[in-house]
Amino acid sequence: MADKVKFGISNVHYAILDGENNTYGTPVAIPGAVSLSLEPSGDTTPFYADNIQYFVAVANSGYTGDLEVAVFPEAFLKDVFGYTLDTTSKVMIENANIQPKSFALLFQEEGDVNGTKFVLYNCTCTRPTRELNTTTESVEPQTQTVSITASPLANGNSLAYTTAETPEATVNGWYTAVFTPTTGG
Repeated sequence: MADKVKFGISNVHYAILDGENNTYGTPVAIPGAVSLSLEPSGDTTPFYADNIQYFVAVANSGYTGDLEVAVFPEAFLKDVFGYTLDTTSKVMIENANIQPKSFALLFQEEGDVNGTKFVLYNCTCTRPTRELNTTTESVEPQTQTVSITASPLANGNSLAYTTAETPEATVNGWYTAVFTPTTGG
């Protein structure tokens, strides 16, 4: 049975993309998901003939958006941005000369029946924002946000998600390996 409504986000994971081999590492959890907003990316280009809009081309360039979490884990900072941990002082170091790695982003949108599991195949992101505020009468947790660009892969795949008909084995294995289609869609 299909969901009637969708709400919430949970089970956010990332898996590093090896661009040379088109393979992914094992998904790693990013606990503390607060929100994810995604906007379609791409332009429409009209073509005029016979004094009318004869054809409209639509480019699908993937998605852009923001992922907000409680705190990004050190593993994410190391894997995606190349942060290093000094062996003696145990201080994390960011190197501005290192380019971020691409990754798949996996997550679950809750639903009234099943929920839906998603994967964005080719993501890059900005470094996490850091907003610090003074403590007042009530303590409010400060979150971190990255801006994400999810581009299509060379084969055109940009996103996949489960449906009410997805086999249980696929749903249960969603976070053990990045789902890759066997038939091309």
